[in-house]
Amino acid sequence: MTTHYDPAVHTPAEDDGGPPPEAPAPPGHHRPRRSRFGRLWRGRPEDPRWVRPAFLALLTATALLYLYNLDASGWANSFYSAAVQAGSQSWKAFFFGSLDAGNAITVDKPPAALWPMALAVRIFGVSSWSILVPEVLMGVGTVAVVYAAVRRRFSPAAGLIAGAVLALTPVAALMFRFNNPDALLALLMSLACYLVVRALEDGRTKWLVWAGVAIGFAFLAKTLQAFLILPALALVYGVCAPVRLRKRLGQLALATAAIVVSGGWWVAVVELWPASSRPYVGGSQNNSFLELTFGYNGLGRLNGEETGSVGGGGGPGGGGGGQWGETGWDRMFNSEIGGQISWLLPAALILLVAGLLATRRAARTDAVRASFLVWGGSLLMTAAVFSYMAGIFHQYYTVALAPYLAAVVGMGAATLWERRERIWASLALAAAVTASAAWGYVLLDRTPDYLPWLRMPVLAGGLVAALGLVFAGRLGRRTALAAAGLGLVASLAAPTAYTLSTLREGHSGSIVTAGPSGASMRGGGPGGGGFPGGGNAPGQGQGQGGPGAGGFPGGTAPGIGGNNQNGQTPNGRMPNGQAPNGQMPNGRSNQNGPTGEGGRTGGAGGGGMGGLLNGAEVGSEAKKLLEADADSYTWVAAAIGSQNAASYQLGTGEPVMAIGGFNGTDPSPTLAQFKKYVADGRIRYFIAGGGMGGGMGGDSGAASQITSWVEATFKEVTVGSATFYDLTSPTG
Repeated sequence: MTTHYDPAVHTPAEDDGGPPPEAPAPPGHHRPRRSRFGRLWRGRPEDPRWVRPAFLALLTATALLYLYNLDASGWANSFYSAAVQAGSQSWKAFFFGSLDAGNAITVDKPPAALWPMALAVRIFGVSSWSILVPEVLMGVGTVAVVYAAVRRRFSPAAGLIAGAVLALTPVAALMFRFNNPDALLALLMSLACYLVVRALEDGRTKWLVWAGVAIGFAFLAKTLQAFLILPALALVYGVCAPVRLRKRLGQLALATAAIVVSGGWWVAVVELWPASSRPYVGGSQNNSFLELTFGYNGLGRLNGEETGSVGGGGGPGGGGGGQWGETGWDRMFNSEIGGQISWLLPAALILLVAGLLATRRAARTDAVRASFLVWGGSLLMTAAVFSYMAGIFHQYYTVALAPYLAAVVGMGAATLWERRERIWASLALAAAVTASAAWGYVLLDRTPDYLPWLRMPVLAGGLVAALGLVFAGRLGRRTALAAAGLGLVASLAAPTAYTLSTLREGHSGSIVTAGPSGASMRGGGPGGGGFPGGGNAPGQGQGQGGPGAGGFPGGTAPGIGGNNQNGQTPNGRMPNGQAPNGQMPNGRSNQNGPTGEGGRTGGAGGGGMGGLLNGAEVGSEAKKLLEADADSYTWVAAAIGSQNAASYQLGTGEPVMAIGGFNGTDPSPTLAQFKKYVADGRIRYFIAGGGMGGGMGGDSGAASQITSWVEATFKEVTVGSATFYDLTSPTG
């Protein structure tokens, strides 16, 4: 049943999240004191007995699901795993987010998302579990926050539905088991929405300030993406908060200050720290975090002009087709994105409109309508930006939508169920179930070989449930509940299947997708391209032309050659000695393509552009070579591109310098700096091949210059199928 806020009957204890005060015990009677475990299990005294056990069961099931087969992903994204390893070895690397303990260069994001993992590795040692379990806990925490937010203004059943929808969203199951920054971002953004809803109940400043703190720390996870929902949150609070306008404006100013302080302290330290004694800011072109924030990670993502990246996007407007897929209003539903997030998106939009319609006559300060505006506004704002951004865009970014979508579904279902006697409400509820079942059928039909028997039960079950819901107000309660239960099962069956497929497989590399293989390929559905723009990824056959045709601008991967067949370089070796069936850290062979780390790369195919996307396998002979006398050097080796460097660093446990950062295009180190490092005896080996290194995407040429100088100056050492240059042995 929907709970409406009334300041006249709410007590401070309730506003602070605690239970309402109990009635005094009769004279001579002592109320039994429950143990702490009893209070945890029972929950609020006014709740039915099933509520708290059901909530704890939801969290337990989410944790068990996400922990299942967790180590199958190995190092997951070795780019971030290497930074976590570095942070566990060096507090300086921990603070700055350095890729290596020698502090040559940082990752191309602020470091907040790395900190929980690095602390876990310091305690438990470096492994897949110590890196990925913190991400699982963030997923469980996000489910708990969404449940709490929805349950607070609506019913416990609404909170459970919202939590289940979130936990069973395929892209959520992917990213809450992966070490990209998106897991922490989703948790903090959900927490910010919850805190704004709390502030809208009674106008207390502290909740809005804490929401600002959450957004500020979210900025330290993934920069400006944390600000996507700010316009929606600020507008809703400015209009709907139950205090005078002047106070509302003052509270918003304080919340803004909280964002600046909680997110800006780290930025200020980095900008004021002497550049000569800190690592280079990875992803920037002038060693400035501000330039990284507003360039490569900011406006560049919107207009496609990311200096130093691998290519632009589709351009502004609808229907633009570029390196990162089609843009336009339907982007969240297309063959690249649909199977990740959109299963219940049509239903969420219907329920959002219906929820706002149901509360259209409520007072300005109505907390129920404000909840719809907070979560629905965040959903629409984020989806709109994702749909039209022309720069780098990966399918897994859509995990940011999952908490908002889940909350809207839970709130909308509860609101319409409460009003099911009204024909418009029962019709809207039936429409939401019909849309979910029909869209689930369409998405399943895009992968016709995947569970072909599931499509018709999903569609038929949804239609039968919708028919029952049309008459829910006239049926008996049990019959109506049966129709609602069938509708929920039909709506969740297809995304649950995709989620279970995601849990069964390992995922590694830089571009990962949820669901069965081939479900979210760029270039138009199953069997389409596996690389931005469609077509083949480098290492998967010969490129055929430019964007949208081949797998890379110009059809070939930099540093690999024009006729790269089956992943072979001109000298017959895979980049960096990468074998067709790489080994994961736990020894499992990679059966899904040459990722070099095991697990499925999703939309990226295999190969990985000479190690740009997925790194390389580190053989035992190469490992032995690099580990010899490693303590005498700051870096045991240097490699072009962060993924290559990360693979060797994780394989040996020793710092490896990433020349040029992630893409090999950052101007760090310069040739002069590299020569000085070599002259000072700080680097032992140079690893041949890999990365961009060849002047693409704004490359300053530093990586190419270093490569040419090393090849002309030092002796080549071949170990297995990998090639190194011994920087202590000049050729002449």
